[in-house]
Amino acid sequence: MLCLTYDGTAYHGFQIQANAPTVQLCLEQALAVLYGSTIRVEAAGRTDAGVHARGQVVNFSAPTLVPESRLPLALNGLLPEDIVVVGARQVEEDFSARRDAWAKVYAYTIDNGPFPDVLQRRYAWHVARPLDLASMQKAAACLRGRHDFRAFQAAGSCVKTTVRTLYSLKLIGRRQFIYLIFKGDGFLYKMVRNITGTLVEVGLGRLDPAVVGDILRQGCRGPAGATAPARGLCLEKVIF
Repeated sequence: MLCLTYDGTAYHGFQIQANAPTVQLCLEQALAVLYGSTIRVEAAGRTDAGVHARGQVVNFSAPTLVPESRLPLALNGLLPEDIVVVGARQVEEDFSARRDAWAKVYAYTIDNGPFPDVLQRRYAWHVARPLDLASMQKAAACLRGRHDFRAFQAAGSCVKTTVRTLYSLKLIGRRQFIYLIFKGDGFLYKMVRNITGTLVEVGLGRLDPAVVGDILRQGCRGPAGATAPARGLCLEKVIF
């Protein structure tokens, strides 16, 4: 099992795609060089294009054993500088980073200053107009718990159920930044970014906080806010 962090700016997401740079492709190429054979990895979360990760977890089966202490350094010497393996651990043969995770934590960063922080431009969504954090927090309260989140799922996804549990959703204001911290048992396609876009509409005064609960219950994507940009989203942690 590997824990890795990456800047997703240059990648078309984690999962391998034809004729496009992805994190999985880079990682599997590095593993192939290290082990001398084709290696396939399974990730806890398949981040979308432009989305970052601080705590992505993957598992794979290897033909030979490389000591845990050496594996991160060996792989980092083969990976591009925007993908870094920060930990490795041997796990049971049947371990699955995707199936065995009971929760994931995502953070979305909004830069709410009058001028963007240029050093954070790849990792935050700049919203110049002041946001009403209290109204956003009020709207977020109705989203916590187990619900059908189909109103916040983007088109192009095929899942058995759109019911998910959002264990917590915290909004924290710090200097000119607002951080939205999501902890849930799973997330639908672009769910975090769609919720974020909707809460920003509340913060701008375009949506009443109570309307967010109505959107959730009605399950209609139309009244919800636009999808927030990918650059502000980061997979922070996977919990097993």
